[in-house]
Amino acid sequence: MTRRLDPGAGWYGEFLRRDPEGMRACLDGVALPPWDVLESLLLDLPGAPGTTAREAAYAAGLRAAAVAVWDVRPEGARELRSLLATAAEQRAAAEEAVRTLTARLDATADPERAQTLSRELAWTHDDAVRAASRQADLQARLSALPLPAVPRQRAPFPTPRPTAPPAAPLTPQPAPHEPPPTADPTGSAPASAASAGAVPPGAGPVGAVAAGGPRGAFVDGLLTLRAQGRSGEAHALLCEAALWPPGELPGLAEELGHAGLAADWATLLWEAASLPPDRLAAAAGALGEAGREDDAARLLRQGVARPAVEVAATALALGAAGHDRETRALLEAYVRLRTADETAALARHDPHWLTPRLLRAARALSANRHRDLAHALRAAGLPAA
Repeated sequence: MTRRLDPGAGWYGEFLRRDPEGMRACLDGVALPPWDVLESLLLDLPGAPGTTAREAAYAAGLRAAAVAVWDVRPEGARELRSLLATAAEQRAAAEEAVRTLTARLDATADPERAQTLSRELAWTHDDAVRAASRQADLQARLSALPLPAVPRQRAPFPTPRPTAPPAAPLTPQPAPHEPPPTADPTGSAPASAASAGAVPPGAGPVGAVAAGGPRGAFVDGLLTLRAQGRSGEAHALLCEAALWPPGELPGLAEELGHAGLAADWATLLWEAASLPPDRLAAAAGALGEAGREDDAARLLRQGVARPAVEVAATALALGAAGHDRETRALLEAYVRLRTADETAALARHDPHWLTPRLLRAARALSANRHRDLAHALRAAGLPAA
């Protein structure tokens, strides 16, 4: 695959520039490349989207076969635990940076400063998503090893773990005129911004509801883990709870609030912001219908750092379900946090439906924002009225 890529451009060029030794280790078979690196390289390949999807499926199968052999080496479990600890540290650092940037963005009234912060926030959010994807992949690989099981508290709604990575690439191309962010193929350095909206392995269909009050059992388990200082397992539990049926989320929010775990609810919302567009829309809609409009808006606001195609899909899903309030919240957040050109690019995904709603969102923010967007739409050949 790399023989078909330009070593001086795109993600491949960035990987070679930032971590030549790590990339060489992957190419020489000394290290197994993370799936997010393969996703990025696949996006550099020339060809039609359908061709890329087929090649991604083929690559996923090859990597799954390689993982099955690689991880059962005598040193496999130790290596996975080391990489998992690194990914967890990277994720925690990125999420803390996201919280800091979000607070700074909410506090600023300067439009230019807001755009600068929103761009930085988008890349930092990507850092966190990529680290989360690696963490989930490594945890699944470690759990699949033929070793005695290590008991840990699990969410009452079980989620199956796939045996291979997603069949299609989820990583967006870098923004125009913007170099790709730092990436490390081996995972030994800070994770890079590559897959806003990428769904970690394990985010598949949700299993059957366990009997006996799953929300209460979940909160009790979370309280136990927190009391014992097992923060990593607590975070894993929250990741799994984000995959529960959307209708369970409002009640879960109430239970966590009553238990004094409001910070854990905020973390769960953060994890839910990485759900696929249709499920993100369903989660926001369920929260809005339950009267938790602020939570719904917060969830959607965290999701605007994702690729435009996924934001458009989320907005369309919300609209199709009749969640007009949440649709407005999502589009207003996008218009506020992204540039006028980026917003015009979003409109391209469904000009007839998105353009008037984006213009209304811009007008609700300010006359200047509306004027800038109208200009960007006209420059892009889209209707501006």
